[in-house]
Amino acid sequence: MRLQFINRLTVTLATLIGSTVWQLKADTAPLKSVYENSFLIGNIMAGGFHAEDPPYRQDDRELAILAREYNCLTSENNMKMMFVQPKEGVFNFKGTDAAVDFAELNDMVYVGHALVWHSMVPDWIFKYKNGKEVSREDLIDRMRTHIYTLVGRYKGRIKYWDVVNEAIDTKYIVDPNTGKKKQVAFFRDSPWMKIIGPEYIEMAFQFAHEADPEALLIYNDYSMFEEPKARFAAGLYRYLKHKNIPIHGIGFQGHYHLKYPSLASLQKSIDIIAAEGAQISISELDVGILPLLDDYKGADVDKKVKLDKKLNPYVDGVPHNILADQADRYRELFELFMLNSDHIERVTFWGMLDQYSWINDWPVKGRTASPLLFDRNYNAKPAYTALKQLVN
Repeated sequence: MRLQFINRLTVTLATLIGSTVWQLKADTAPLKSVYENSFLIGNIMAGGFHAEDPPYRQDDRELAILAREYNCLTSENNMKMMFVQPKEGVFNFKGTDAAVDFAELNDMVYVGHALVWHSMVPDWIFKYKNGKEVSREDLIDRMRTHIYTLVGRYKGRIKYWDVVNEAIDTKYIVDPNTGKKKQVAFFRDSPWMKIIGPEYIEMAFQFAHEADPEALLIYNDYSMFEEPKARFAAGLYRYLKHKNIPIHGIGFQGHYHLKYPSLASLQKSIDIIAAEGAQISISELDVGILPLLDDYKGADVDKKVKLDKKLNPYVDGVPHNILADQADRYRELFELFMLNSDHIERVTFWGMLDQYSWINDWPVKGRTASPLLFDRNYNAKPAYTALKQLVN
């Protein structure tokens, strides 16, 4: 079955890449070649290739662009716990097998995402069948079994793993010394934290290392441009290193916007992490253009807001000046990434085509988002051209 799929996909890709279906000339250097001396250029696989296995989709035109332009692939959803192990001991590897096969067929590095996260977790992981909260010992065992099974299955085939995702939270408090508000970072009060304690993080990294000693292990989080969060993550990295817990780097999710972050704040955070000797991955890059709801600059998937027409102005298309602003934003971000290429080893976009971006349904469900390099007609946007011209 998998061999049949690979043969079909090989023919499909050869046909599509050789055509003009997505309006890029055959002799145009792909992004992965343009930035080959700086860092890996990645994108995501939202699932496998079987329409009957939601949330997967089958879009051969998208796959053709993916194979041509990128040399690194991340699982957006298909390796998250609720999809890969929806019931205890019942694993669904159809999507993940197909995605890893696709990466190998197209000479792509693979990033497994994400082993331990507070969101998109099936109910059984934290509760017994009677509804009672699982014991600390049983939750550790469930985490160990999940990591051993998933990482072990792809031992030697997946180079990077996002081991722990979004374990750091922030809030504003009043500084008793100055009376002014300040932002502080702390471990997120997740079920992992409540039941196991903060040591769940080092356990997760240790289990992943035991399952594949050669894999490079990453801590991944959003809003890493906020200095308190960057310093807390640096402290976590330093602590794990001190305890000889294997950790390779820190992922900056990169869910950005035309209006944030400032380049100065992003550079400051890169400096903080790089000073620890950690490698940095820009792990989930997109640039939003829709109106902001408030001052929130995070990417918490639990944030939900009711749809309002004023928050969804580009249903009939994005104005040229906004696309130009987005291109400028992508260009200046990549200029900064290039300046820090000694510390940044990967830049992964969180989506290929605008119609598939998670931002269409976050934090407002049903908006028409356009945060990526390719539009809904498979055409390269000005942002794509800007990134090509930055190096060429």
